Amino acid sequence: MVKIITANNFEKEVLNSEKTVLLDFWASWCGPCRMVSPIVDEIAEEFDSICVGKINVDEEPELANAFSVQSIPMLVIMKNGKIVNQAVGYMPKEKILELL
Repeated sequence: MVKIITANNFEKEVLNSEKTVLLDFWASWCGPCRMVSPIVDEIAEEFDSICVGKINVDEEPELANAFSVQSIPMLVIMKNGKIVNQAVGYMPKEKILELL
């Protein structure tokens, strides 16, 4: 299940998660974001061991700033509250899984 991440639930859902976290920074007007989104949804359905969250950069500018998001889609992998990997732009499912 994909979680909508906001400033209000970020600490609970991301920083305090015992699972590896995949964050998808996106916006509704972004074409590549619309291409990545269904892939991220698939990963959320297939892997219970991963917490998948989406952050709308237009609605959550403070989170986008905290992660220095300059281009979207941006995928961030976190473990134990720390960034362990990240990538920008569209990529196929196999490449996203390699990030994990």
